[in-house]
Amino acid sequence: MYSIIKDRKIRIAVVGCGRISKNHFGSIEKHQDNIELVAVCDTDYSVLEQHQEQYQVNGYSKLEDMLEKETLDLVAICTPSGVHAEQTVMIAKHNIHVMTEKPMATRWQDGVRMVKSCDEAGVHLFVVKQNRRNSTLQLLKRAVREKRFGKINMVHLNVFWTRPQDYYDQAKWRGTWEFDGGAFMNQASHYVDLLDWLIGPVDKIQAMMSTTRDIEVEDTGVLNIRWRNGALGSMAVTMLTYPKNMEGSITILGEKGSVRVGGVAVNDIQQWEFSEAKDYDTKIKDANYETTSVYGFGHPLYYKNVIDVMYGEADPETDGREGLKSLELLIAAYLSARDGKTVSLPLEY
Repeated sequence: MYSIIKDRKIRIAVVGCGRISKNHFGSIEKHQDNIELVAVCDTDYSVLEQHQEQYQVNGYSKLEDMLEKETLDLVAICTPSGVHAEQTVMIAKHNIHVMTEKPMATRWQDGVRMVKSCDEAGVHLFVVKQNRRNSTLQLLKRAVREKRFGKINMVHLNVFWTRPQDYYDQAKWRGTWEFDGGAFMNQASHYVDLLDWLIGPVDKIQAMMSTTRDIEVEDTGVLNIRWRNGALGSMAVTMLTYPKNMEGSITILGEKGSVRVGGVAVNDIQQWEFSEAKDYDTKIKDANYETTSVYGFGHPLYYKNVIDVMYGEADPETDGREGLKSLELLIAAYLSARDGKTVSLPLEY
């Protein structure tokens, strides 16, 4: 169904040269034997010129112009979340594969439209979930997959970070419902992704949210969660922590095991106890890593999977349908907070 690239480098372009794009440029450079940057696109002319000069590639202020003039295999979308859907549909119509940053969209139907448009065009839709590739979470995923916890009874996540008002004031789209989403959808979306990826399908969500900054969306909120497997859990998120990012953590308590992965961005395994030992338990300290970035170090590893998929050597780790799972949880949380009701999943059949 999908075209496979052979005996040449993958030709990629990056649209949106803001905060997260440096992780993509760094990943492309790291995999330069298999992938090459051929163009960049940004609506800010000064930013565009800077990246054109830095990477010695063609630059475009309009995505459609770039798609028509360049020969591309893949476009990485690093633009505000609210425009991902329109850009994905446009790229797919040009028969080019799509890689989009999180969240894939800010509205449920937009996410569904992205998946359908890529299906119809016969192109891949990759949704970046780089935190899954971090060493600490890979070990935790393995423990869950091997059922070392037995029955999981309780799960809790904290995201205690800070985003001052001047962060939101950097651009008009920040902190808006249409283009950005709030603390859950934007900053903590990778942690929302863990709810399904680690524990399994969610049955019900209850949410409460509040806003302190001068923005449309929430900067603080709490979730209560019930999974289909009977586990209960909660999640606390705020962008108001003083004076800096404090914690990004997950705790899983089961009948045969207890684990807490903390640090500023789930980078430090602080507790790891199971009734039965395994050989890789000795690797816990090796898996921990220092980080000053909440993004972690997973982008190059994510790119490796994308490259392998496009060479026909692997299946996508997180495609559009996988991306819809966390988007569905986010939309359910917002509906619950808005209406003061418990929301059951799935949102539609």
